[in-house]
Amino acid sequence: MTETAGGAPLGALSHRNFRLFFFGQAVSLSGTWMQTVAQGWLVLQLTDSPFYVGLVSSVGSLGVLLLTLYAGVVADRVDKRHTVVLTQTLQMLEGFALAALFGIVNAFDIPTRQSFLVEMVGKEDLLSAIALNSSLFNATRVFGPALAGVLIGAWGVGVCFFLNGVSYLAVIWGLLAMRLPPHAPRPAHESAWVGFQEVVRFIRGDRRIATLVVQTALLSIFGFPFLVMMPVFARDVLRAGASGYGALMAAVGIGAMLGALMIAVYSRRVPKGRLLIAGGVAFGVLVGLFALSRVFVLSVGLLALAGCAMIVNNALTNTTLQTLVPDQLRGRVMGFYSFVFVGMAPLGAFQAGVFAEHAGAPAAVAVGGLVSALVVLVAAWRVPELRKT
Repeated sequence: MTETAGGAPLGALSHRNFRLFFFGQAVSLSGTWMQTVAQGWLVLQLTDSPFYVGLVSSVGSLGVLLLTLYAGVVADRVDKRHTVVLTQTLQMLEGFALAALFGIVNAFDIPTRQSFLVEMVGKEDLLSAIALNSSLFNATRVFGPALAGVLIGAWGVGVCFFLNGVSYLAVIWGLLAMRLPPHAPRPAHESAWVGFQEVVRFIRGDRRIATLVVQTALLSIFGFPFLVMMPVFARDVLRAGASGYGALMAAVGIGAMLGALMIAVYSRRVPKGRLLIAGGVAFGVLVGLFALSRVFVLSVGLLALAGCAMIVNNALTNTTLQTLVPDQLRGRVMGFYSFVFVGMAPLGAFQAGVFAEHAGAPAAVAVGGLVSALVVLVAAWRVPELRKT
């Protein structure tokens, strides 16, 4: 059972289980971001090609694309804590070995971890938990890349991969230390395919959910790949080198962290639907402006604002979906959300890499930002109920 939040603005932190999860993630995600930065820089050094930077990012998420929908079905049937312990342990081993297992493990980890949040804090503090988790994710986006930049310069990329592996020990400990009621398995008489068909019917039957899923898919393909192109902007567009690359990534993290904290503090008072739409449109416009900038300081500022807008849209989309879905379908719906949010990343990274190789990274990112803004505007126009959510 979860403790009551008592109306606190950061109500999710009043739950012991979530605190353990939160602080364990703080260490683990720092290591993850260190590895991400090291990998992007290493690929650019080895290949000197924006296409291969996009391709490597694409392949790294391929397992999520292939398996997340099935993993959502699994998440509705299993003990979520035990599954997350398993996936985090496997990711720890992956961090040590830099194996291709990363995408496959992520496919099961993401929907289970997302749907596990409500079991730690309850629906009343769900937005607070999602926002705090997002703020943590992006705070480590600041710390991890900054540390990675120093470590790459001093000892090379290998140490970042090793420290990422070590960092998973913290989150695994936090999960095992939680106090949860015994898991009561739900009967699974139907096959995985029948369970999948059930969630497809549910999504198609609610215009708000269907629109948010499609919107997230298009943002993942066209908007979010601006992060994949960051090594190219740092080295070839802004001439800022490895330290500049870390600063650009950190700027996104700072903006996103502040946006997430704002949502966490005002989680029970924000106009969720209108803010979700405003965040999505602002994100697309800011990414487009970043692509046009050739001044490093201006680029850093635009990225911070884009990070804030991005996380506002993402956190509110996640919360809206989890609020509208019944408990017995939550894992499967979050599997769908993870499929379009992370699983579509290979397509986005690939198209950005191909576009950048032929037309340049600025053109690829600018077009992606414009498409993103238009997608959210069309969604708000076609489904006005979203604004009232």
